[in-house]
Amino acid sequence: MYKAGIITLSDTGFQGLRTDESGPIIRHLIQEQFDVIKQVILPDEADQLSPLLIEWCSTCDLILTTGGTGLGVRDITPEATLRIAEKEIPGISEGMRMLSIQKTPFAMLSRGVAVQRGKTLIINLPGSPKGVTENLTYLRPILLHALDILTDRKTAH
Repeated sequence: MYKAGIITLSDTGFQGLRTDESGPIIRHLIQEQFDVIKQVILPDEADQLSPLLIEWCSTCDLILTTGGTGLGVRDITPEATLRIAEKEIPGISEGMRMLSIQKTPFAMLSRGVAVQRGKTLIINLPGSPKGVTENLTYLRPILLHALDILTDRKTAH
């Protein structure tokens, strides 16, 4: 079973002023396919997110972030993720955007990315519970195949 980590980016969640709803939804949606070995809430700080992503890449096959992908001044998740990326995976990012835009025009404002660092897949999900649910429902069928190829467990396509 592949190992996964979940990072929620939320200033108010980190301060205990808001309950994280999206992180637990991610855990629920992937727990049958993945062993969730790490889960944390961070403030919207690139200087905290980027080093944590690098650290978790040594033990996680998949890292899912939630939050920090919008237009707000403190929304830094895509930039912090790209900072540590070795390869960007635009097909996943664009697929999630297209799906979300079909559901709501506000999804055009989401800037999440999908990247590879070493043999780890990192995907930025929106911060809303609805956005997380829609995107993970869309992504779940391809995640295991993507990780099989990324980790050299399966080389045939």
